[in-house]
Amino acid sequence: MQEDRWEREALREVALEGIRERRRSRRWGIFFKILFLGYLFVVLALVMGWFPGTSDAPTGPHAGLVEVDGAIMPGGENDAETIGAALRRAFSDDDSEGVILKVNSPGGSPVQANRINEEIRRLKEEYPDTPFYVVAGDMFTSGAYYLAVSADEIYVDQASLVGSIGVLMNGFGFHEAMDRLGIERRLHTAGDNKAFMDPFSEEDPDDVERLQRLLDDIHGQFIAAVQEGRGDKLADDDRIFSGDVWTGTESIELGLADEIGSVQYVVRDVIGVERTRDYTIRPNILERFGRGVGVAIGDTVAEKLIGPAPFE
Repeated sequence: MQEDRWEREALREVALEGIRERRRSRRWGIFFKILFLGYLFVVLALVMGWFPGTSDAPTGPHAGLVEVDGAIMPGGENDAETIGAALRRAFSDDDSEGVILKVNSPGGSPVQANRINEEIRRLKEEYPDTPFYVVAGDMFTSGAYYLAVSADEIYVDQASLVGSIGVLMNGFGFHEAMDRLGIERRLHTAGDNKAFMDPFSEEDPDDVERLQRLLDDIHGQFIAAVQEGRGDKLADDDRIFSGDVWTGTESIELGLADEIGSVQYVVRDVIGVERTRDYTIRPNILERFGRGVGVAIGDTVAEKLIGPAPFE
């Protein structure tokens, strides 16, 4: 009897040890899987440029490259602070034989565009021996043109859309819909003009007149920047400042651009080097996620309610 009990205990211990061994193996398996996935994630992040900063590149003579891709808005990837910092890195590198700003944008904030333009002019004065070129992509309009107009030369594709030298501000009026729904508008202000262009109130002609003065003022600033940046290259054509858009070929005829050319063409045939170094500051994966989920939702709601900023 005692011998049978001992055998059962022994078998029980062997079975329990087998279970414990399988658990240990399972834990180690999970650990190595997580480690392997982490390794793949780091490799992918390096390849995709998800970590902050600029891409690594060999030293030596090169063309510095900074990209503006998308709307120019405060707090985004293309705001004045981010683009300005990237341009300063590109200009300050002793091995930069020239700096290229690659732009594919429909425009955006006039404030951000003006600040980037001012920083470009400052850098050109600080580094007079470093040429500065702009290469346009599909869209090179409105605020995107404003920020880049001080370039030594502007290159476009035949099919690039260029121009839109104008200002707009749009929105919606909800007061009639509110009347039909029986919604009462309650608005209390301190200051006669605090409710300026309120979308839930009937449009005031005096507000419209004042808004037009503001838009004309900003448009005048835009025109002055283009005239200063392009100088005698501009054609004597009133359509240039009408807000119209032209193809790349037409923009050259009007003096808004200089030649047809790509980034590779400028690097190889204009600057005369073989290599480029990308100084674009890109957000890491957490910043992209936060902007994509949070800021994008807020921007979309604001745009639907009050319309986009001028130059959009």
